[in-house]
Amino acid sequence: MISPKVRSARSPAPALKFVLMVGVMSFFADFTYEGSRSVIGPYLGTLGAGALAISVISGLGEFLGYGLRLFSGRAADRTGRYWPITISGYVVQMAAVPLLALAGNWAVAALLIIAERVGKATRNPPRDAMLSHAAQEMGYGWGFGVHEALDQFGALFGPLLVALVLAVSNHDYKLAFAALAAPAVITLTLVLVARRFYPRPQDLLAGPAEVTTSGLPRVFWVYLAGAALIAAGLADFPLIAFHLQQARTVAAPVVPVFYAVAMAVSGTGSLIFGKLFDRSGTTVLIPLTIAGAAYAPLVFLGGVWPAVFGVALWGLGMGVQESIIPAAVAPMVSPDRRASAYGLFTGAYGTAWVAGSIAIGFLFEVSLGAVTAFAVAAQLAAVPFLLAVRRRAPRSRPPGTGSTPQP
Repeated sequence: MISPKVRSARSPAPALKFVLMVGVMSFFADFTYEGSRSVIGPYLGTLGAGALAISVISGLGEFLGYGLRLFSGRAADRTGRYWPITISGYVVQMAAVPLLALAGNWAVAALLIIAERVGKATRNPPRDAMLSHAAQEMGYGWGFGVHEALDQFGALFGPLLVALVLAVSNHDYKLAFAALAAPAVITLTLVLVARRFYPRPQDLLAGPAEVTTSGLPRVFWVYLAGAALIAAGLADFPLIAFHLQQARTVAAPVVPVFYAVAMAVSGTGSLIFGKLFDRSGTTVLIPLTIAGAAYAPLVFLGGVWPAVFGVALWGLGMGVQESIIPAAVAPMVSPDRRASAYGLFTGAYGTAWVAGSIAIGFLFEVSLGAVTAFAVAAQLAAVPFLLAVRRRAPRSRPPGTGSTPQP
């Protein structure tokens, strides 16, 4: 018979509460920075930046936003200071967004855009490691899916607020960035509240944590190669927004609405496919990657309605990557190495993203057909790696079970 004490320790309720608390925190964080990212491309254009500059700035920001996670992840694992590192990253990120309202030229705006990505790089690996402890009992896919859904729905409302401000202010981008100061302050308040109530999220682990000094498994590296190819084929939304406005596909105030559509699809997909991941493992990534590759021809070669569907597929791809990537890595790696693993994985992912962004930026000046061919080819090239991962990767542990099952 299970004692009440053991039953309480095994209960998923505290873990779910932590996931929801961090999810609400992420809702307001994404409300802030995704609201700004929905118009960064056109904003840089008004400040005098061209397509190549926008693509390079976006790509460099993503490179640092992912590459620096290697260092913050290792620092968190070595020092155990998960919350202080997480909090410092949120402070930098949330400060950078409203300061865009004060940028006088595109170079200053570029520095703030990059600073925002650096803040995200600092806070994500330790935060994801803390989330993985809570998600173990409820299922990694579901835990990260619930968090990502709240995260992405914040990314839905942020662009809608920006669109509203632009519509009523005669396209005043600076006022739109200033309006995002409110959710930024809410985010920082919630971070401190979460730190107060859950000072040690590792205590949410179902059972004793495994400790290992061995290297990362081979399946981790195979999965990383596939994810990197997917990243290389993903155009940054600032470039997509720049194209939509330059080609007069949509009016300027409508561009943030397109981004909101992408985030809505991303959040919904995170819930659905996170649950499917717990049941079937990385198999779900294969059809999603194939479908996601269709975003490029729809966005860059189509009119208004093809662009809507293309942006939705782009958002689906982003949501799946943001939720299933950490969910799939968690059962591959022991708890004491997860922040480092997340940092390494996302660092390589970001390197591939910046390389792909630069290539797409150059190809944009050549032809939209070349952009489309590159994006589709890169993403479809990931499928063989995902097939190999499907045969080798452990599944997320379903809630209430014992050891992690093999596929």
